[in-house]
Amino acid sequence: MPMAAYSYRDDPSVPAFPDDRPIIIFDGHCVLCSGFAQFVMRHDRGGRLRLMAAQTPVGAALYRHYGLDPVDYQTNLVLEDGLVRVKSDSSIRVFELLGFPWSLMAAGRLLPRRLRDALYAIVARNRLRWFGKREVCYLPTPEQRDRFIL
Repeated sequence: MPMAAYSYRDDPSVPAFPDDRPIIIFDGHCVLCSGFAQFVMRHDRGGRLRLMAAQTPVGAALYRHYGLDPVDYQTNLVLEDGLVRVKSDSSIRVFELLGFPWSLMAAGRLLPRRLRDALYAIVARNRLRWFGKREVCYLPTPEQRDRFIL
């Protein structure tokens, strides 16, 4: 999946969107994923991160661009400086971006990526059964709206 930085800008199927800050793209129907988005909103004191539900036109186009299933959303994406991170790398990067004490989660990189991604896949595959599914996609509050790409 490695692609050149900002490769999505050259893909006519990906609508233009503001990418000047890191963006977390998550499954807006998944209770666990939406909870993680709310966690980020609470703990991103500097407002550095933007969020986007995978069900938006841009989110789905980005999943397709990176060769991921635009229906199943078994990974969140982190777009930063035009590059994408997936699976355990994306989650660890979010914690790093939140700063201390959350950045201590970067110690997870001490585990081999194969093991981290295997554990991530178990949770991703079972997340809807274990945590539930929202009938309506998670939407930001009016105060959070400027941090979301809709």
